[in-house]
Amino acid sequence: MIDVELLAPAGDLSRLKFAVKYGADAVYLGGKFGLRASAAIKDDSLEDAVAFAHSNNKKVFVTLNIFARNDDFEEIKNYIKNLEQLGVDAVIVSDLGVLKLVRKTTTLDVHISTQANVLNKYTAQEYADLGAKRIILARECSIGEIKDITSHLKGQCEIEVFVQGAMCVSYSGRCMLSNYMTNREANRGECAQPCRYKYALVEEFRKSQAWSIEEDTHGTYIMNSKDLCLINHLEELASSGVKSFKIEGRMKSDYYVAATVNTYRRALNGEKLDFIKEIDKIPHRPWTTGFVFRENDHLFTEHSNQISSHEVVAMCLGGNKIVQRNVFCEGDELEILSFGKNHNKTFKVLSIKDEQGQNIKRANKASAIYYLDTDTLEPDEFLRKKII
Repeated sequence: MIDVELLAPAGDLSRLKFAVKYGADAVYLGGKFGLRASAAIKDDSLEDAVAFAHSNNKKVFVTLNIFARNDDFEEIKNYIKNLEQLGVDAVIVSDLGVLKLVRKTTTLDVHISTQANVLNKYTAQEYADLGAKRIILARECSIGEIKDITSHLKGQCEIEVFVQGAMCVSYSGRCMLSNYMTNREANRGECAQPCRYKYALVEEFRKSQAWSIEEDTHGTYIMNSKDLCLINHLEELASSGVKSFKIEGRMKSDYYVAATVNTYRRALNGEKLDFIKEIDKIPHRPWTTGFVFRENDHLFTEHSNQISSHEVVAMCLGGNKIVQRNVFCEGDELEILSFGKNHNKTFKVLSIKDEQGQNIKRANKASAIYYLDTDTLEPDEFLRKKII
């Protein structure tokens, strides 16, 4: 058993509920001033989000980590007062002016965003002295540096690290490519992820000709990072003094959130599973341990494709009722993703009925309701089938 907070992404109220159900201790979500504008929870849903989390004894942290401009501050002031009234547990900030505003006008706890690029104990100490409750370290920190920081702080300020998810090609997210190429400002929530694009070499006087930078059947993705995965290193990170393990993914699906949180919760609980095999079932790019162990772990991958050993085919509504996500057929063997005892149980699909009670051989209508020949499924479990 590893006693460290498991912090999960919540791109909307539905994903928040899956994160909580599958074992998160806390969730982080975006609003008006976070770095994932398209995964922001609207003001009229924030109250429901906080109420649901608190009713399940979970905490809610709200991202407030844009690179703020002068004319943002009046609206930010009103926004944080509303967050305080709703009972939000903390805000995640990267800007010193925003930090001071939150401390001066509210009683909200402040977490320092990874966007602040904290890499050393001296900067960490300054943020602690300014009243920060927690610091989310830059992804570029090694485990030795993490230990130095936690040892120096002596409990004055909690330390949080990312353990899972997509990594940015730029230094802890400080990227300008999106601004230049799409006129969408990455550091104000609108990153278009141009680092994932396919690139070629063009010579000044031969602009109609493009050459691959490197021969490859998939193309050339010179800035495309692997995904971070530290599932096999949680004890080392916990012993370094880290108090919270953070999963990236507010843009990801409810299935991704449920499956990833489930895997990390079971690892923290000390269950005996092959956790790399578990995490390989979830769509991802090739894995890396990033900068944590300072190994010669090549950070970049040769393609932008998502890979996984399994594909989700349905979400369970309880009993034998499911809602379809991907095609499956009579005779397929399905595996259950569960927050409970059904986890990893498999069964063969002997029959499928549609809503009219007609037997069908192939479930191929997106979001359609079907009935299987089993009555053991729990609401909010998922069904998946092996594809590799």
